[in-house]
Amino acid sequence: MQHPLTARRSPGLKGTITVPGDKSISHRALMLGALSTGVTRITGLLEAEDVLNTAKVINALGADARREGDLWAVRGRGVGGLSQPGEALDFGNSGTGCRLMMGILAGHPMTCTLTGDASLSSRPMGRVLTPLRRMGLSVAEERETLPLTITGTSDLIPIRYELPVPSAQVKSAVLLAGLHAPGETTVIEREATRDHTERMLAHFGARVSVRQEDGLRHVTVAGDAELEGRDVTVPADPSSAAFPLAAAAIVPGSAITVRNVLVNPTRTGFFTTLQEMGADLRLANERDQGGEPVADIIIATAPLKGVTVPAERAPSMIDEYPI
Repeated sequence: MQHPLTARRSPGLKGTITVPGDKSISHRALMLGALSTGVTRITGLLEAEDVLNTAKVINALGADARREGDLWAVRGRGVGGLSQPGEALDFGNSGTGCRLMMGILAGHPMTCTLTGDASLSSRPMGRVLTPLRRMGLSVAEERETLPLTITGTSDLIPIRYELPVPSAQVKSAVLLAGLHAPGETTVIEREATRDHTERMLAHFGARVSVRQEDGLRHVTVAGDAELEGRDVTVPADPSSAAFPLAAAAIVPGSAITVRNVLVNPTRTGFFTTLQEMGADLRLANERDQGGEPVADIIIATAPLKGVTVPAERAPSMIDEYPI
């Protein structure tokens, strides 16, 4: 049965709202909880299919992730302590979950088969497999798409790896593998990418350092790490916040507040662009939350003008270009 949809001009938007938690941080909180000793309690986890698939995967590997009331609790196994799964690990459509977990599994002496849906199975994994192979990961197949059968090792080799193409997922996979290797593992970036992994690693007790040298960003993690369970509050997803913020910017008479939004500089290009266009947008209640900058975003309608968005801003607003 067809149901017609009718659009009507809206009066001014008013009020205070919240949007769902950030997916990138949700994935990482589950994974680092699985690699920690003790209990990690996660408030605001994004309960979307991709994230829930990550929870299923870490449970299949011997961790215990479950919803308990208003939060998620992860009882971890420690770095290197995950166990052989009884079946293939299905990541659904989650490239983030799959690629980051490859880094974790590289440090475990066991064989796992990784699968996904048709979309994920069509995406190349070569960029993440290249550095992990250098560290000691074995891959049974010659192809670089799922399903893949990989074998990790307890004798990973620490490396220095310069990313040929900017990729937060490849960087994260190498750093997570580096937790299991002796010595220091370093990833070198020509262009900064999302830094949630290095921030959260530090929050869980890993020794992480970041420095600039000759225009390059060096991210180093110390191996043989011991992580401890932490409380994590997942901030609101800036990409989800972009929709009501854009609406308030263009609907006359609007004034809204979006609470507890992640304002990590690697994710705020859209907010910066709105301000350059003339939007009346400001941050309030700025604070640190588990190593991540968080704020309430207040916006009111104002006259907007066209601007030219610099190419170097693309990584920090790539998800918001359609808006």
